[in-house]
Amino acid sequence: MRIAIFSDTYFPQVNGVARTLKKLSDHLNKRGIEHELFVPEIENSPNYPNVHQFSSFPFIFYPECRTAIANPKTVEKRLRGFAPDLIHIATPLTMGLYGLHVSKKLGVPAVASYHTHFDRYLDYYKMSFISPVLWRYMKWFHAPVHKIFVPSLETKDHLIAHGFENVTVWSRGVDCQFFHPLKRTSSLKEKYHIKEKYVFLYAGRIAPEKDLQTLVNTINQLSPETKKQIHWLIVGSGPGLSELKQKLQNENVTFTGYLKGNDLAEAYASSDVFFFPSPTETFGNVVLEAFASGIPAIVSNKGGVTSIVENNRSGVICESQNTEQFVAAVERVIGDHSFYLHLKSNARKYAEKQSWEEIMDHLLSDYMEVIVSNAEFPKAL
Repeated sequence: MRIAIFSDTYFPQVNGVARTLKKLSDHLNKRGIEHELFVPEIENSPNYPNVHQFSSFPFIFYPECRTAIANPKTVEKRLRGFAPDLIHIATPLTMGLYGLHVSKKLGVPAVASYHTHFDRYLDYYKMSFISPVLWRYMKWFHAPVHKIFVPSLETKDHLIAHGFENVTVWSRGVDCQFFHPLKRTSSLKEKYHIKEKYVFLYAGRIAPEKDLQTLVNTINQLSPETKKQIHWLIVGSGPGLSELKQKLQNENVTFTGYLKGNDLAEAYASSDVFFFPSPTETFGNVVLEAFASGIPAIVSNKGGVTSIVENNRSGVICESQNTEQFVAAVERVIGDHSFYLHLKSNARKYAEKQSWEEIMDHLLSDYMEVIVSNAEFPKAL
């Protein structure tokens, strides 16, 4: 089969969607499946012969995602030349619209993957009033596709509750050799001049939808005895960075900016607990990376992270935005060593069962099912 993928983000950008699609591309190469990607221009991107880039500007809510400007005829010409059996649309933004257009025009079946709870983002940008319009658009956009892939059961339930059909779980995996407890190193504390006993890690975009105010509130409300034992390591960047730095300037906090490669793996493994209050995740790749690195997580009870974390087994799940519960979780995890070791062991065991290869092969089976079921309809290529 030949697959065309349309996305508004791709490697080397640092986000869950870009990393997932790079994993998909690598797996398609491994299986000998021809594929081409249609994405916005990406600064400092390696040149891949099967990646087509188009002029773009930052998307208003999420600058890391780009709104592409392309000539539909150019896109159509390249699609005709490639002659795909299936189009995978990974964005409802402009690149997705181009993919949807050529799918209809050329008679090529399309599937979509849903990666972002934009409706939940609206709450954090004080724009909830446009949520009904957003859902009408999303239902219109996804109506022609044969399958909608979501990363978690929570996200599947969320879409079904809004009237979507043909929703299928396409989960996420983790490289348990790359993210590994053996990458723990004392050099992390030396590098960042950390003297506290415990390191609590946040890794991800620093933006309102991640609910980092709960992180701030938790730090502020810890008991003095607990507070002086913990150093907070904030990995990532985003539009909320300056404000967060200002709120935490007098605390035991280090901001590293984005980390990648072995530096990121060492940051995970050299920390003790992953703290992730975001209620807007469709999955939460960073939580799975933390688990693979051998550290438990404290998370919100909303979003796809609840499909990863088992409460009081691999982590602690707290009511979203409930600072009191997050504080209690932090103090319990560092105050009860046997409980901590229990969480730590189960976190790694869970990650070891999340194989990218098995997950991607299952997606290819879903691709083939759509292609075969539409074989009777000739493509206009």
